Amino acid sequence: MDIGSKHGYPSSALSNFSPHPFVFDGVPVASMEGFLQSVKFDKPHIQVEVCKLVGFMAKKRGKARNHHWWQRQTLWWNGVEYDRHGEEYQRLLDRAYERMAAMNPGFRKALLATGDAVLTHSIGSSSANHTVLTEREFCRRLTRLREGLQKVGRTEENP
Repeated sequence: MDIGSKHGYPSSALSNFSPHPFVFDGVPVASMEGFLQSVKFDKPHIQVEVCKLVGFMAKKRGKARNHHWWQRQTLWWNGVEYDRHGEEYQRLLDRAYERMAAMNPGFRKALLATGDAVLTHSIGSSSANHTVLTEREFCRRLTRLREGLQKVGRTEENP
């Protein structure tokens, strides 16, 4: 199943562009795209503002910072610097996705609605040097979250 904002349900509900609000490390986040774009900025007060954005607006706001982080392969969250290729950054992404899933019954319901489908993201990039989240990293996280939900039998009513 190809995940994308322009696809039908449940695929569109799993897109990072979808408005799934959550609070991460004390920062209100309106969508995963807002969070992902925020890590391109080294100033926490700017990250807070970017985290308020959803979908294309978030992507547009982060685009101006692409060359900056590409040159250093460094990303930031809450005053901490992360090597884009490091395990600490991967753990940060894991925590963010886990938090979003924990706080959004609609996201969990959509994820469970994918059943056992293989998840793909055809518009995603495979280059870790040029994206804060590769297609593989994204789909692996969704699959891991889904397996966890299936294992414990969580539903929209039973988080």
